[in-house]
Amino acid sequence: MLAVPAGWYLLLAAALFTVGLVGVLVRRNIIVMLMCVELMLNSVNLTLVTFSRVHGTLDGQVLTFFVMVVAAAEVTVGLALVVNLFRLRASTDADDVDALRA
Repeated sequence: MLAVPAGWYLLLAAALFTVGLVGVLVRRNIIVMLMCVELMLNSVNLTLVTFSRVHGTLDGQVLTFFVMVVAAAEVTVGLALVVNLFRLRASTDADDVDALRA
């Protein structure tokens, strides 16, 4: 069985986080921004599991489970907000959210 060094996992996590961060900063579609946030959360999960594996503890894996639960709740609330925004404005552009202010 091939053993992949921990550095490769950390490099992959850094790349995923960078792609997610660029997506949040560049894109204006709220659904794409939510997916990019999920990508960043998953990169953090990969980092936690990698360090947990390196140190031989389960702490990172347990924390990853909690992050996944919070991410699922975040997606649920976020998608509900996006659906309501689309019903109001017929658009999922982030600039339209700013127009909802009174």
